[in-house]
Amino acid sequence: MKNFAYILLLFILGGCATYYQRNIEFQNLIGEGELEKAEKKLESNKRIQKDRNRLLFLFNMGYINHMQQDFVASNVYFNEADLLIEDYKKSYGAEALALISNPEVKPYRAEDFESVMIHYYKAINYLMLNDNDASIVEARRMNLILDQLNDKYKDSKNRYQADAFAHVLMGLNYEASGQINDAFIAYRNAYEVFQGEFGYFDIPVPTQLKKDLMRTAYLNGFTNDLHFYEKQFDIKYEHKPNPNGEVVVIWQNGLGPIKDEVSFNFIALPGQPGYVIFENKELGITFPFYIGNDAQKKNDLLALRVIRVAFPKYIERPTYYTQASVWNAGTTYNLELIEDINAIAFKTLQDRFFREMGTSLLRLGLKKAAELKLAQENAALGAAATITNAITEKADTRNWQTLPHSIYYTRVPLNAGNNNLVLKMQGRNKKNDQTEFQFVGKPGAMYFMPYSSIEHLPAPGVGGGSMDVERN
Repeated sequence: MKNFAYILLLFILGGCATYYQRNIEFQNLIGEGELEKAEKKLESNKRIQKDRNRLLFLFNMGYINHMQQDFVASNVYFNEADLLIEDYKKSYGAEALALISNPEVKPYRAEDFESVMIHYYKAINYLMLNDNDASIVEARRMNLILDQLNDKYKDSKNRYQADAFAHVLMGLNYEASGQINDAFIAYRNAYEVFQGEFGYFDIPVPTQLKKDLMRTAYLNGFTNDLHFYEKQFDIKYEHKPNPNGEVVVIWQNGLGPIKDEVSFNFIALPGQPGYVIFENKELGITFPFYIGNDAQKKNDLLALRVIRVAFPKYIERPTYYTQASVWNAGTTYNLELIEDINAIAFKTLQDRFFREMGTSLLRLGLKKAAELKLAQENAALGAAATITNAITEKADTRNWQTLPHSIYYTRVPLNAGNNNLVLKMQGRNKKNDQTEFQFVGKPGAMYFMPYSSIEHLPAPGVGGGSMDVERN
């Protein structure tokens, strides 16, 4: 009996661990900049390569190879991840099992923004491989996926309706290919995302985007558009060509949020004829369930009285660096926020809360009703079911945990010949860290420089993680 209790305790403790905690060694290797060791750790982890976790394995392998500048291998993993998402078919056995256990038994389905970020990385990879056409396709797919998701959620409000940075990436690619008219359209589309109903996650319109919009309007001879944007931005445009080319710096700062879980209590109440209502007064929400004339089912549900539902929540990993700039020949160019992945993650999870809470309540209602019936027939089995249900009632805490927290960008004009660019990053202790890059300025040159800072503060209340790590 003691051995059984000990095994049960271990099972409970293991079952309570989040996905982040179960993979803490891998997370620490990433945080320490030990990418080769992290890759080997992933390759030796058979559990994460199983069907239900395969997508997360591909996400992380794509990220690691991107960081190691093996852009071809990175795209191989992201292509497989893309196909896996497109070919995803519900496993009805897993769906049924999830109804009586928890959602982590199902194959992982990417969060909406995670599906989009696959194509961000592929777009950057293709840029570094000098394949502008392929990069444009991937940037365009970022918003095509969002269009599809918005059609899917047309009956509910969805904050993440378009990706401004995707349009900026398209514009940069078009410029690098000499397609100035298409670049203007892309920058205009990006600006319209910022001006949309919800804004763009509280990010102000980057000054760089304003400049690019006015410059491409000028180069295209769109005088009316140029005057319109000068008035919009309260800026008088002066054309200053870059005769020796430029560098587009893309700074990926920190690491994105991790998932934990939070519980909500609902009270079962009789509703209109044929309905039972689950209510949470603290949240001010109710979920009606239609049961028709099934009196027994109604009594079973009302007998539940109070039930606890587990739902995922994000915990931010605050960035260590608060701002950055690029210095070249005595001039400083500030990097501006263009993509707040942390904010997108929190908002998309909030948006799907109401879409999925009903399913969670139904799952728990079935579990608890079966528990009550079993207890009526056999007290010991009923008690065992109560313990089992308590253990298995948990949220799905899996997520892509190697995404950046946020992305910044700027454009740096080059001088003729050798240029020594200095990227300066300011930490929360006001201490600057810096790294240097060399570029050769020449007519028509347009370089791209993605750079990742994986330093971050620990997630509040969560063990593991590192702040002071190597830069890559």
